Amino acid sequence: MAFLWQFSLGPRQEAAIYALGVIPAVILDHAQLVSELEWVDPMLTPFTSMFLHGGFMHLGGNMLYLWIFGNNIEDVMGHGRFIVFYLVCGVAAVFAQALPDPGSTIPMIGASGAISGVLGAYLLLFPHARVLVAIPLGFYIHTMSLKAGIVLVVWFGMQIFSSLAAGDGPGVAWFAHIGGFVAGMALIPIFKYPHVRLFAPARTGGRWHRRGRRR
Repeated sequence: MAFLWQFSLGPRQEAAIYALGVIPAVILDHAQLVSELEWVDPMLTPFTSMFLHGGFMHLGGNMLYLWIFGNNIEDVMGHGRFIVFYLVCGVAAVFAQALPDPGSTIPMIGASGAISGVLGAYLLLFPHARVLVAIPLGFYIHTMSLKAGIVLVVWFGMQIFSSLAAGDGPGVAWFAHIGGFVAGMALIPIFKYPHVRLFAPARTGGRWHRRGRRR
């Protein structure tokens, strides 16, 4: 809904991105927004930025990852704690991106950092669960089932490699992905129900009730 509102702004989308996205130099007190773009307190932008996206492909990719991995993580901690977990991972991702370049005036938007936290939690909880992966081979797409642990370790490695290869200027916030992922791994032992085991065997990779049974 937030993205549809953003899309409905038409040419004013750029103003919304600067006003509601995270600008490292602003939140770290190295710069100040012009008054007409101060729609919210800058310290709220780590939250508002999670609900803006750069386009339908950006939104769709994030929602695909959330759809695949998010429900299992929500099941092991409950709805309320999942919201808090998601938001905290998103904020951690923001500062992982902002602190290495505190003078940056490029706005950052998207849910990727928060969703990366979900992926980090999934790696510790269900590394043996199977994930269907689509691998493009030219005009042909090959699908195969791999363990989630393999998929997520490869994904994390790609984020590190991409962060090292990326140049200055606008682009993907690779450090946000890395920071969110690490935050998710660090926080999941705190947020999960006490009876939920880390590194669950493959047979328990399904959805959880509060008592830990599959459904």
